[in-house]
Amino acid sequence: MRLNPGEKVMFIGCEILFREACLLAARSPLQVDIAFQHKGLHDLPTAQMRSILQQAIDGAAATGQYRAVLLGYARCNDGVVGLRAPSIPLVIPKGHDCITLFFGSRRKYQDYFDAHPGTYFHTTGWVERNDPDVPGQRGVMEQLGLNVTFGELVAKYGQENARYVLETLGDWKRNYRHLCYIRMGVADEQAFIDASRDQAAAQNWQFDLCDGDLSLLERLLGGLWDDDLLVIPPGGSITARNDAEVLGCDERQE
Repeated sequence: MRLNPGEKVMFIGCEILFREACLLAARSPLQVDIAFQHKGLHDLPTAQMRSILQQAIDGAAATGQYRAVLLGYARCNDGVVGLRAPSIPLVIPKGHDCITLFFGSRRKYQDYFDAHPGTYFHTTGWVERNDPDVPGQRGVMEQLGLNVTFGELVAKYGQENARYVLETLGDWKRNYRHLCYIRMGVADEQAFIDASRDQAAAQNWQFDLCDGDLSLLERLLGGLWDDDLLVIPPGGSITARNDAEVLGCDERQE
């Protein structure tokens, strides 16, 4: 499916793509409206993330203005699995997470990941839009009662148990040994690079700087939907695949 220049689409994406998506929307031959979703959506339970995105998709389709809804997400912990195309198609990049969009392809991301296991990634959006809380929503940590201070934990569990809880919560960092800043070239990124380098030093991680690739996002926003992008026809829904395709389509009508 390809659209003609000037046709109107809605882009619904994570705010970590803010600078990149705005730049590419301005360059696109299509007329692109944009609705960014809070980065903290990823921290909500999967069903809650899916519900919020489906509401945004349905709202865009209900206006009758758009030829398609473009999703600035990847599989993202299955938060997009089950999303249904209403009266217009959905288009989404095939990838496990949003970092795929900054590398330009699943292959480039996989190659870097294989060569640098244990890497945590930063981009402009990850640095400057780092508030994890979605207004009016309770994230997983809050629902588990784990978004508390050390003093509150001490009052509830005692000092030794409180220290154990905090160490357990921070255990995710032990899976990482590197921090890579992906430079996209959309702005003066030196302040973001410096902040990322400082964070790597604070965590005793190795810092790496690599150049990203806007081509996948550019094809998404430009209407050039090739095999790296999944087009869900009206009435179809996004499915998870356990192969290199990552995402698939169920075209059965409800």
